[in-house]
Amino acid sequence: MRELMEIVDDTREFFAPVSSDVIDGLLAQYQQQRSHIDHIAGIAAGDMGNAINWFIDGNRDRASHMPAVERLFAPAGAIASLNSRYWSDTLALTDVYSAMPQARRDEWNKSISDKTTPEYTEDTVRSSLNGWLADRSKFFGERVDGIFRNLSGDHVTNCPQGFSKRMILAYVTENGYHSTSRAGLINDLRAVIAKFMGRDEPAWNATNVIVSMARKQPGQWLTLDGGALRIRCYKIGTAHLEIHPDMAYRLNQVLAGMYPRAIPAEFRTKPKKKAKEFQMMGRPLPFAVLDIIRELRRERGTNSFMFGYATKESLVAKEEALRVLIGIGGVLGKCGDIDFEYDPQEAMNEIIASGCIPDRVAHQYFPTPEVVARAAVEMADIGPDDTVLEPSAGQGGIADYLPKDRTTCVEISPLHCSVLRAKGFKTVEVDFVMYADQHFPNQPKFDCVVMNPPFSEGRAKLHTEYASSMVKPGGRLVAILPASFSGKNILPGWDVEWSRVFDNEFAGTSVSVVIMLAVRA
Repeated sequence: MRELMEIVDDTREFFAPVSSDVIDGLLAQYQQQRSHIDHIAGIAAGDMGNAINWFIDGNRDRASHMPAVERLFAPAGAIASLNSRYWSDTLALTDVYSAMPQARRDEWNKSISDKTTPEYTEDTVRSSLNGWLADRSKFFGERVDGIFRNLSGDHVTNCPQGFSKRMILAYVTENGYHSTSRAGLINDLRAVIAKFMGRDEPAWNATNVIVSMARKQPGQWLTLDGGALRIRCYKIGTAHLEIHPDMAYRLNQVLAGMYPRAIPAEFRTKPKKKAKEFQMMGRPLPFAVLDIIRELRRERGTNSFMFGYATKESLVAKEEALRVLIGIGGVLGKCGDIDFEYDPQEAMNEIIASGCIPDRVAHQYFPTPEVVARAAVEMADIGPDDTVLEPSAGQGGIADYLPKDRTTCVEISPLHCSVLRAKGFKTVEVDFVMYADQHFPNQPKFDCVVMNPPFSEGRAKLHTEYASSMVKPGGRLVAILPASFSGKNILPGWDVEWSRVFDNEFAGTSVSVVIMLAVRA
C-alpha cells in the first residue's frame, strides 16, 4: 500500500498549468470578442435592427426558418458559445485534459457541447486550473474507480467484488464505429498500468486507434503495452480485456484504499506465482514516440512517410521514432521522408499496439548483412522447383534473396512477422523449435533450409539440429554459424563444406562467422 500511495502522490511528472502568458493571451482575445458581441447586440437592438432584417430576409434560404433579429443577435447565446470555445481552447493548451479521468472529460465535453460552461474570467480560469492541480492525486483513484464502475453488469466474467484478469466493457463499438468515451475508459486503464510500470502516460485519445484496429479484426486478441494488457472486440459492441494478474492485484489495492470494507481479502492477495503468459518487455517505447509514429503522414500512392504536422514531441522522441522506423526497414530521404521497399502499415500498427519493439539481445536479433546473406544463398544453389525454409527469419535479411513464392519463413516476433507478411512471404508466427518439434510433426520436408540461427546459450547447434530434421533426403542445409564451429562434425552422416571466415560483418558486434553447407544423404 505504501508503494501504491507513492504512485498516487507522485507529482514530479504530473501536468503543470498552462503558463501565465498564454492565459493572459487567451483572456485578452476573449475580452476583445466579448466586446464585439456586445457592440453587435447593441446595433441589433437599436434602430439599425430593422435594416438588418432586410439583409436576413433577402439572403436567407426561403425553406429555412430564421428567428427575428433581436433573438438572432441576443448576447446571451453568443456569450455562452464564446465561453465554451475559450474553455475548450484552454483545456487544449494544457495537459489537464489528458490527465483527467474519462468521467471528468465527459462532463466537460457535455458542458462545452451544451454551451453551459462557466464564465470565462481570469478568476474562474485560474482557480479551475489550480483546483485541477490540487486534485491530481484524486485523478488516479478516479480513473481506477471509473473503470470498475463501467464494467458490464450483464457479463459474469466481470466480478462485482473487484478486478480479475478478465473484464468486459459494453457499447465500445456500434454500427462500425467506436465510442470515444468508452475508448477513453480503456485509455484510463492503460494510463494506470503505465504508472504501475513507471512509464509515461498515453495521450487522452491514444486508444482510439487501438480500438479501431481491434474492431477491424473481431474476436482476435491484440496485445498492448508490452504484454501488460490485451484486447479483443466483437461485432455486438463489447470489448474483452485481459490484464496481467499482478496488474489486477494492484488495481484492487487502489479500490481497497477507496472502499476498505467492500473489497474481499482474496482480491487483495498478491498472486503466488506469475502467469506464464504476458511476460513484461524490458523497456516499452515512450508514448511520445508511439504518438509520432501514429501521426506519420503517408504520401499518396507510395510507401513514403513524413512526420505529422501536429508533432510537438521533443527532438529526442523524434530521433527515437526515426530509429524505430529505420529498424523495420525505413530509409531516411533527403527531404526528411522515410521510405520503405514494402508497405509498413501493419508493422507500424503492431508497434503502436504493443508499445515496444523486440529486445535485440533476448530475441538474438542481429540482421544478416547483405554480403553474408548473398554468400549463404549462393551456397544453397536453389533450383527452380526447390521449396525453401528460413527459420528465425527476422525481417527477411536472408529471405529477401530467396524465391518468394516457394519460401516459408518462421519467426517468433509478431512485429517481424508483420514485416515479412507485408513483403509477401508465407509466414508462420511461432518459435522455430516448437514449429519443428511439437506443433508441426507432419510438416512437409523442404528441399533447402537457409538460416542464421540465434547464437547464445547453445541455440546455434540446437536450431541447426532441428532444422536438419526439416530437410528432404538429398536436400541442403545452409547455416550461418559462429566461426568456432568450423570443421566440427555437428551433423553426423551429412556431407559438409565450410566457407571462409567473415569477420566483423554484423553491426554492433565483433562476432566472426562461417557458413556451413550440409547435404543430406
